[in-house]
This record gives sequence, C-alpha cells and structure tokens, in this order.
Amino acid sequence: MFKKYYSLFLKANEGIQHYASHSHHYWPDVTRTAMLEYWDDSAKYVDDKWNHIFEHKMPETQKLIAHHLKLSNPSQIVFAPNTHEFVYRLLSCFDPRKKISILSSDSEFYSFDRQVNRLSEAEIVKIEKISTMPFDNFEARFIDKIKNNSYDMIFLSHVFFNSGMAVKNLRAIVEAVTDPKTMIVIDGYHGFMALPTDLSAIEDRVFYLSGSYKYAQGGEGCCFLHVPKNSEHRPLYTGWFAGHADLAGAGGSINYPDNGFRFAGSTMDFSALYRLNAVLNLFQKENITVEKIHAHIQLLQKNFREHLLSIDHHYLTEKNILSIDYNYHGHFLTFAMPSPEHTKKLHDELREHKIMTDYRSSRLRFGFGMYQDEVIDLSAMKLKR
Repeated sequence: MFKKYYSLFLKANEGIQHYASHSHHYWPDVTRTAMLEYWDDSAKYVDDKWNHIFEHKMPETQKLIAHHLKLSNPSQIVFAPNTHEFVYRLLSCFDPRKKISILSSDSEFYSFDRQVNRLSEAEIVKIEKISTMPFDNFEARFIDKIKNNSYDMIFLSHVFFNSGMAVKNLRAIVEAVTDPKTMIVIDGYHGFMALPTDLSAIEDRVFYLSGSYKYAQGGEGCCFLHVPKNSEHRPLYTGWFAGHADLAGAGGSINYPDNGFRFAGSTMDFSALYRLNAVLNLFQKENITVEKIHAHIQLLQKNFREHLLSIDHHYLTEKNILSIDYNYHGHFLTFAMPSPEHTKKLHDELREHKIMTDYRSSRLRFGFGMYQDEVIDLSAMKLKR
C-alpha cells in the first residue's frame, strides 16, 4: 500500500524484516532529495540561507505540523536538534534558588528521566514518579496525585516508549491542574504521526514535545516544541535564535519573542528540517493522513497477533504483550520477558533470522511501519522454544 515511497531503504535492506520502526523508521525516498535540496540551497543562498529557512522552509513546516496536531497557531512551534535540549530549557524557566517539584511517571524516555534523576541527586529537583502499571487505572491515579498535591511541572508521555500503551484522556489530566503556574509538558514522540492527535482543546495550556526521528520518518536532528500562546517564560538556557529579531538592536536587555521562539536555541543543521518538510509534504500531496497510517498499522498488528498462534513460541504469545486496548495503542507491541538475559537472547536469535527488533531491559519490542506488507510471516524463524 505504502511501500512505493520507501524503495531506497527497502532495496538497501532486502531480505530483512524490519520491526524496529519505532526506533529507526525507514525514510521515504523524498528525504534523499531533500538532503540534496538543502545542499543546493546552501550553495545558492550562502549568507542568505538563514533568511530563506526562517522565512520559507520553517513556516511551511510549522503549518504542516500544526495541521496534524490541530493547532491553531503554527508560530508557537519551535525547533531544536533533540528533545533533551528542550527538556533542559523548560527546566531552566524556574528559579534556580528553589527546588523544582515535578510529577511524572516511571516510564519516561531517557532524555527526561536521566536528566531529572541527575538533578534529583543534586537536590535541584524533587521528582515523584507514578507507576504506569497497572495501566487500567494509571490515569485515575495520576489525576488523584494532581488534585491532592502541588507541582511546578507535570511531565507525561502520550505513548510510553517501554510498552506502547497510550494515555487516552490527556484533556482530563490537563484540566485536573488548577494552578495556572504549573507547567504541563506532554512528550508526544511516540504519538506524533502515529496516533491521531487533537490538541486544540488544550493548546493554550500545554507544551508538546516531539520530532522527526520516529513516525514522522524524517530521521534524527529535527525535534520541535509547541509552546502555549500565553507563555511568559524566560528560560535561562536561551540561544541566539530567540533573539534573532533583536540582532540589529543596541543590545543590553534580554527580550523574548511572543511566540514559540522564546524557547529557541542556537545554530543547528537544518537538513533535518528539510527532510521532515519533505515527508509531511509528501503525505499532504498523497492524502496520507494519520488516521490512514494508524489504520494500516492496526491491521498489521492484528495480523501479527493472529500469526503468533502458528509459531507456537514460548515467549512470543499474546498473553505476554503489554496492552489494555489495541484500538488505542502505539505502533509497537511489547512483550514482557522473564529477564533482561532472556530478552537479549531472543533479540539476538531473531536478528540471526534477519528479523530486526529492539529491547529495553525485560521488554522486547516489535514495531510496525508503513512499508510492511499486510500479511506477516514469521514461520521461517524456526526459533527455539
């Protein structure tokens, strides 16, 4: 159905069954053209390259992202090379003389988790992590914590990277926060361009993080942050892009733009932005919506679960999949394994059969991509039970 857009990656990986698309998604062919376009524009515009990017490429990409997230103000979107840069910039908005109180989960990605753990060691933050398991009552437990405590920041994934399970009611969580000074951050990296997402009802309240590396399929190097329109934050960790409009001024005062660029950093390689722009333009041109992508992946997952019955494997069984609702789940399925050693052994055995998966601790992940066929065949694995 969608394989025609990925001919270059598919040719380079002939004979491989790629089930790691949640980590390293194949790139559509248009991204190669985009890389060359970036080089050509750099040669064509030279010193004026930044004006071309800021006045043309960037606004177009902002609009494409805003369209998929149902955001009304594309200018509230700002770019950086990685989400960690945004995480630290958000944390730098708080008074450094005061310990930052944070509510989060025990299943956040390392860009956030490692950083706050280190800051907790230094007694700069106080972090409270709510277990995502059991997942059937996670949202209720999380909201209860919000209602009965006060926090400077609430940081939560839309889809959890170590399970694929998704938060169903982000709006209820956001509306449970009554203190307008509490910063609410949603990590949408495993949700953007995977699950249909409508942020319109909460766009004036939340920061939303994501990027091009996974389901947006543009590769690494282009992450973005949606900033609430009424934000008056003045991050300590700030770069020259945030003062781009004042470069010709006399200087002396530190001003911030009244849009997403108050959270801008500094010089980055914008070839990644070109790639993301090319993919989103392709999808718009071909009328490939997130809803269509999600439906295709759901069919792949359904066929995969049915196929597990035929291979009769000891660990690759549906009962070991972490899920509450397959109708609202990320684009990968996670198998709970007995131990990290069992996980690595099975991962390596699958790799010997040219079946690419990945794992985190005791969880083995099978990701599904648009370039996969609807019929899945693992019978040739001849895996040891």
